[in-house]
Amino acid sequence: MKNVFNVLIVPVFLFCSFQKENGLTQKRQSLSETLTKKSDRIIYLFFKADKDQSGNAKVALQSSKITDGRLKQISSFERNEAHKGDFIITLTESSGKEIARQLVRDPFNPELEVYEKEGISRHKASLQSTEFSARFSYSENVQTVKVEKATDDGVQLLFTKKL
Repeated sequence: MKNVFNVLIVPVFLFCSFQKENGLTQKRQSLSETLTKKSDRIIYLFFKADKDQSGNAKVALQSSKITDGRLKQISSFERNEAHKGDFIITLTESSGKEIARQLVRDPFNPELEVYEKEGISRHKASLQSTEFSARFSYSENVQTVKVEKATDDGVQLLFTKKL
């Protein structure tokens, strides 16, 4: 009786597990096709930033370029990870919904590595003018780009432009 029970139960378990796995494979396939349609292109944004006499930053979008390709890794961060001086670049759609966001570590004070006899040391440089870029997976829904600067009081809006 025990052998008959095992002979009947084992095929049932195998059949059910293959059905479930087949359904998951189909869902993964449709999801990956959807993501592929969205992210077959990359948008590059090139910015120039200058400080005025009072130390306020002024940002301008120099150019943008859309090319074929996919990003291997999409960077993500939490707003509380931004430190004073860091820039937050945000892409939004027409309804104002955030599509993507990227952090640029303090472009006016980059950290430089110096190789000396004693070893490697890091120094912060202070710049009045700088250039930086960001890249995102392109979507047809992208309408605006926004650049904010992290401050002690929160964030300060520096730049907004429709693409």
